[in-house]
Amino acid sequence: MKYKIALIGCGRISFKHIEAFVAMQDKVDLVAVCDPLVERAEEKKAEYTKAVSDAAVRVFADYKEMLAACKPEVVTIATESGKHKDIAVHCLQNGAHVICEKPMALSTADAQVMIDTAKQHDKTLAVCFQNRFNAPVVKAREAYEKGRFGKMLHGMIQVRWNRNKSYYDQAKWRGTWEQDGGTLMNQCTHGIDLLQWMMGEDAVRVQAQTRRFIRPIDAEDFGCAIVEFASGAVGIIEGTADVYPKNLNETLSLFGTDGSVVIGGLAVNKMETWRFADAEQVGDTEEKVLNPNEKDPPTVYGFGHTALFRDVIDAIEHNREPLVSGEKGKKALEIILAIYKSQKTGLPVTLPCDFSTLEMKGIFN
Repeated sequence: MKYKIALIGCGRISFKHIEAFVAMQDKVDLVAVCDPLVERAEEKKAEYTKAVSDAAVRVFADYKEMLAACKPEVVTIATESGKHKDIAVHCLQNGAHVICEKPMALSTADAQVMIDTAKQHDKTLAVCFQNRFNAPVVKAREAYEKGRFGKMLHGMIQVRWNRNKSYYDQAKWRGTWEQDGGTLMNQCTHGIDLLQWMMGEDAVRVQAQTRRFIRPIDAEDFGCAIVEFASGAVGIIEGTADVYPKNLNETLSLFGTDGSVVIGGLAVNKMETWRFADAEQVGDTEEKVLNPNEKDPPTVYGFGHTALFRDVIDAIEHNREPLVSGEKGKKALEIILAIYKSQKTGLPVTLPCDFSTLEMKGIFN
């Protein structure tokens, strides 16, 4: 079966959606693209039809009109973060499964509304944490699920990137509390998702510091935090958009009693350390696993969108949860909001917590 799919939002990340649609011609037909700036939607249509010449893709400025006219079975949402909730809820209520770019929302309450709406209408809701599908991450997760790490002790995510003034000037919503949040919510959310996923998904306490050092935004351009997990394990978060003069690395480090893994590169795409107590027995010693010729992806967005979209379509077909369901996507969001709350209050924050980026307005004034 092939599914009618539509794209809502044709900005910076949308080319990865188009790439995935092209790669998944066996499973999806792109029927519509939508953006209030119609010329951007026309560009995405052109990208798709260049590869799929016989496609009939319609262009819309209004997503509600698009849903009514085309009735897509699946939509992907790549708009400003602050608009995700309202768009997703409308799509779910009108018969479409939803794949939403990260972060799924800017408050825990809005994220829960999305989750509840999907359940009420028996629709699939997924979040674009595509780095879960990076080959080194998949390999580390397999080791985790087999218990090869032993007891998880601590882990760390470092996101050391550059987002300069021109980046924020391209779209006025970037870096605002109303529509975006800061570096942790936008650039670091993928890494925070990976950290909590690999440490047990049971974060219970967060203590943090954030700063707006140099970027011309409302929100933070640097943040660090300590995350305590129910297991007793500890996670460390470091994220910045201030690295001079360009992106440096995104690195996930994981340490257990019986295993150590470090995945680095531009966007958690290179295995840098692979050491397990049972490596000789399993036959995957570090010398066999590491690939010194492994290349960085052309952008920090990596290669995972197609794999994630395929997982969602398969989940719809087989009536199962996708790997990154709405509930899973909310976990990283809640940690980031707890970091913000910790910055605002100066105190540790216990999870679960109820918070919104709007409560941070004026924090750095």
